[in-house]
Amino acid sequence: MIKVAKFGGSSVANARQFQKVEAILKEDPTRKIVVLSACGKSEENPHKVTDLLYLCEANQRYGMDAEPIVKLIGEKHAEIIKELNIDFDLEKEMDEIRQIIKQKKSLDYLVSRGEYLSCKIMAAYLNAQFVDAKDVICMNYDGSFDLNKTKEKLQPYLEIQNTLIVPGFYGSLPNGNIRIMSRGGSDITGAILANVVDADVYENWTDVSGIYVADPRMIPHPKRIDVITYQELREMSYMGANVLHEDAIFPVISKDIPIQIRNTNKKDNPGTLIVNKIENDTSAAPITGITGKKGFVAISASTRHTSSEVGFLKKALEIMEHYRISLTSVVTGVDSFSFVFSKEDHEGDIYSVLSDLKENLGCDDVSVLEDVALICIVGRGMKSRLGMSGSVFGELGKNKINIRTISQGPEEISIIVGVAEEDFEKAIEAIYHKFITAEEGK
Repeated sequence: MIKVAKFGGSSVANARQFQKVEAILKEDPTRKIVVLSACGKSEENPHKVTDLLYLCEANQRYGMDAEPIVKLIGEKHAEIIKELNIDFDLEKEMDEIRQIIKQKKSLDYLVSRGEYLSCKIMAAYLNAQFVDAKDVICMNYDGSFDLNKTKEKLQPYLEIQNTLIVPGFYGSLPNGNIRIMSRGGSDITGAILANVVDADVYENWTDVSGIYVADPRMIPHPKRIDVITYQELREMSYMGANVLHEDAIFPVISKDIPIQIRNTNKKDNPGTLIVNKIENDTSAAPITGITGKKGFVAISASTRHTSSEVGFLKKALEIMEHYRISLTSVVTGVDSFSFVFSKEDHEGDIYSVLSDLKENLGCDDVSVLEDVALICIVGRGMKSRLGMSGSVFGELGKNKINIRTISQGPEEISIIVGVAEEDFEKAIEAIYHKFITAEEGK
């Protein structure tokens, strides 16, 4: 068995967290490949190293002195090294960062030094093998990954009888230049390595004990999800559940490798297991998770020939494309349709869209509904529960919450309802207590 274990920034925020990682790795020798993020913020040092590195670049770009920020980065790592009592030439590494800034080398190179440093220190602390991500994570110029080449580059290191410590968040282009990923990209690094070594499990260690049915900021002590499918997680992630970088799913789902979300601070908690599919899953609860977002707009239009004119909806969608608006939901009726999209970045386009729909498509009535919140109710067990949609709508009605939009896919794995933003928290609480609290009380 081989496991790939990724530890996020909170798991390497200070020396105590480094020691927790050590305990987790010693507990299970099959955790052969370890991916780390840059050091995150802690109570005694509330700075994320990645944020500081971005700030260094900004200071240099605008002609400001970056040295005070470089000192903060050095002090944060110096505290860890001192408490762990390891022999590590930090000043050499900090001088390299200063040279990167002075010589105005690429932003990607500079920002990658956060993961690079945390892994170099961890490798020294554990007497493990450091493997620079630029030497194994192969990226194409379009940002995609060359898995075959990555596997080839990693193979010699797999023959080493030692734990491999690999920085997350960056790789290298065909010309050898470092390229960083989007924030949270260490999740992707771990998934890629799990793919190329055909890992049995990809463990993602963070500061939460798995994925919860609802946001703990709205529901006190929500139920933890024991097992969730990739499809359910995708639905939840799209609507705001961000425990895992969404692009980390694809490298492992293709190999049917499960992901386990674990808590570095509560290592005995089993967390949440994410799987491709669950065989004989006849006892699944109707709702797996409830999530949502505020900040949506619903544009509605009606005309007498919506259903009879071939290509009418296509023309309406082309108007949205003209304004580069990505749609979250499209709902059609016999003589009407509604488009739901994020208000962010498109607030200035709303009334231009309304005008185009009316003048160019001849819509009889157009309207806009702003300040809409979307709530996504996800559950693989919904399709086997008769009247599930009606129960959700009934519960919202019982709590005097008006439903503004409704969308349900043909697979019946999710229901998305739009409500007024002022009813957002109230709606999630109503659904949670009806379908989770009530089910647990039976």
